[in-house]
Amino acid sequence: MLRAMSQAVRYHTEGTVGVITLDRPDNRNSMTPELLDAFAEASTAARADLGIRALIVTGTGHCFSSGADFKATLQRDGDAAPHERSYAMYAPFLSLLDIRVPVIGALNGHAVGGGFGLALVCDLRIGAEDAKYGANFVKLGLAPGMAISYLLPRLVGVARANELLLTGTLVDGRAAAALGILNRAVPAAQVMATAMEIARQIAAAAPLAVRATKAAIRHGLDLHVREAARAEAFAQAETLTTDDCKEGIAALLGKRAPVFTGK
Repeated sequence: MLRAMSQAVRYHTEGTVGVITLDRPDNRNSMTPELLDAFAEASTAARADLGIRALIVTGTGHCFSSGADFKATLQRDGDAAPHERSYAMYAPFLSLLDIRVPVIGALNGHAVGGGFGLALVCDLRIGAEDAKYGANFVKLGLAPGMAISYLLPRLVGVARANELLLTGTLVDGRAAAALGILNRAVPAAQVMATAMEIARQIAAAAPLAVRATKAAIRHGLDLHVREAARAEAFAQAETLTTDDCKEGIAALLGKRAPVFTGK
């Protein structure tokens, strides 16, 4: 059943599986104010839907989400402190943490920066073999956000997370699966079907036991994701004002290599 809401993000159900779909392929499902507000609405609808036993988050087009829209604002809530404005960019995506049923990221395409963070807050991730995944913040003169520096080491280990985050390297789906970022890497055309197959397996299990198991796993890992995202927001807000950040974003938009000066 399709729920009436902004077309930027859609929520519907397929039996006992809920599906949130980012639907701005022309803008690579980037974090525009329109998409973020619509995602918060879709997440609220999924959280209130007592009929679902699993939730899939996916996108349309070649990108799951490219993260920030560098032609638009990189912060929200203009009257708040700088770190709170940085955190506000990620708050809608972090609302997935309030979903009690397992959340599966069906990463139909590239997931970069904040879009990669959205993937990491999912409980499981199915990705496309040839898509790119990772957080390239340092190549833009920025510190990470979305609790990526907290979540990634817990998935791949500290040494590998250091390499990925300190170099800003993006990896393809096959490498992401080998590292443990993805549960599975499949051809792009099979991502949603694979995610739905897993979602239906979860939905067929005892729902109270599934929710309790998810909660126990999170408790055992001591996941304080929102606190980590808030801590990151201080550094991200500071780096956002630097010359290197201006250069990194200009280089990205100009499709050239940045020249950083440490200022």
